[in-house]
Amino acid sequence: MTCNKISSAGRRYLRRFVPAMTGYVVVLFASLWVIEAYHPKGPLLWLLGVAPAIPVMGVIAAMGLYLMEETDEFLRTVLAQSMLWGIGITLGLATAWGFLENVDAVPHFPLYLIFPVFCGAFGLSQPFVKRRYQ
Repeated sequence: MTCNKISSAGRRYLRRFVPAMTGYVVVLFASLWVIEAYHPKGPLLWLLGVAPAIPVMGVIAAMGLYLMEETDEFLRTVLAQSMLWGIGITLGLATAWGFLENVDAVPHFPLYLIFPVFCGAFGLSQPFVKRRYQ
């Protein structure tokens, strides 16, 4: 994907990613609104509580499919290594935070923020992985 040219795999990724992220935002706000307005109980509350995770799983699937479908070996290598760094950083931070929570040294960290932490670590690692090959 040099010179701002997006590969066919990149276009497919965007066609999957954008609706999944849009769905996430819509489902998140809708479920929060319904919970706040109607105070559901039981299975409906569980369904509304987990509903935003479904489009997030779509985003994860889009990322994985993109990695498999991209034909540019350099870009695929950078993405795979960046994902590994993102996973490693996320797991390391979550583990350390969990031990600190265990001894009441830090407040509870909401688990729904783990994916955004991974995305941040994944994104921040990409320039360093690319630089390694220059």
